[in-house]
Amino acid sequence: MDVVISADNQVVVSHEPWMSAAICRTPVGQPILSEQQKQHNLYQLPYTAIRQYDCGLTRHPYYPEQVPEPASKPLLREVVEALDKLAYQLGRWPVRFSIELKSTPEDDGLYHPAPSRFLELVLLELHALSLLARTTLLCFDKRVLQAARQVVPGVPLCLLVEDEKSLSTHLAELGFMPSVYGPNFHLLTPQLVAELRQLHIELVPWTVNEPTDLRSILAYQPTGITTDYPDRLLALRNTVR
Repeated sequence: MDVVISADNQVVVSHEPWMSAAICRTPVGQPILSEQQKQHNLYQLPYTAIRQYDCGLTRHPYYPEQVPEPASKPLLREVVEALDKLAYQLGRWPVRFSIELKSTPEDDGLYHPAPSRFLELVLLELHALSLLARTTLLCFDKRVLQAARQVVPGVPLCLLVEDEKSLSTHLAELGFMPSVYGPNFHLLTPQLVAELRQLHIELVPWTVNEPTDLRSILAYQPTGITTDYPDRLLALRNTVR
């Protein structure tokens, strides 16, 4: 899950730190124009205002299988509590969580707090939920991971990558070896996979949706795969050796 921070310091589950024009509607039900979406900045809205937007009734153009239903952007604690309740009802073990802090240096103070404060707010929520023991923290922003390593050294950290810098360059910039490496799946090569295995760094590429791509990535035997279509992944998982 991706998390952002509201104006009143609530940890909100959201891919963007604003209301996406692709799926969100204003509190009065009007569509949001793409050129105006960043004006609906979650970091400048209290959660009571965020909750009045709907982001479930408009079908995303890239996901035709989506079933529209009313949905507001939830708090992290609401998602965790709902999933733990469902796991209990199904007689399953509590799930683990991968939580990405949506941070970039250029957006400090504009769409999110500075790294240390952002991390502090998320960790306060994780502590309150007793969730640290089953959480991996993810981020593209190396500053967040560097701070997390100092504050919660026992929590697994995942470096997300979307550029073509080498693994060694990324690790040198980070200053330590993360538990998990999360590259865009297009960046995967046999050499990169071999380097990660030699360093005992787990591989979880993103975001793999098409069956052909899922099959190719499964052949690398990653620790996990980030996908918008877990049903497709489950159907293939036991067929690839």
